[in-house]
Amino acid sequence: MTTIRPLRPEDRADWARLWTGYLEYYKTTVPQAVYDSTFARLTGDDPQDFTCLIAEVDGRPVGLVHYLFHRHCWKVENVCYLQDLYADPSVRGQGVGRALIEAVYAAADANGTPAVYWLTQDFNTEARKLYDRIAQVTPFIRYNRKL
Repeated sequence: MTTIRPLRPEDRADWARLWTGYLEYYKTTVPQAVYDSTFARLTGDDPQDFTCLIAEVDGRPVGLVHYLFHRHCWKVENVCYLQDLYADPSVRGQGVGRALIEAVYAAADANGTPAVYWLTQDFNTEARKLYDRIAQVTPFIRYNRKL
């Protein structure tokens, strides 16, 4: 059975393991300073910062989600950006990702912020099968500033 709970300060090693798995899936790395600052923000009390939920199976952390509530020029209420979603490969297809997304949906509803959105890579075909069932794909194309 999957249990979803908030990240705790004592989760640092498990969170780092899971987030590293997420970053490796997307073939990227970040410096240790980013790990440190991200974990500090996730475990801090600033409501403008990201929130992290951990998925556990039999008491073992197997997934995470990072999300953020922010203002939106087209709405009175905030919207929710789901930035990172990861399930350990050993539990994929067992409902962990869906449980994490549904937990974000519940948090958004509880905060009066029903609009939830996220981005994914086009090659993330397995996860997109889930996303196509529980969300609506949009025609928007993302651009990043050239650095």
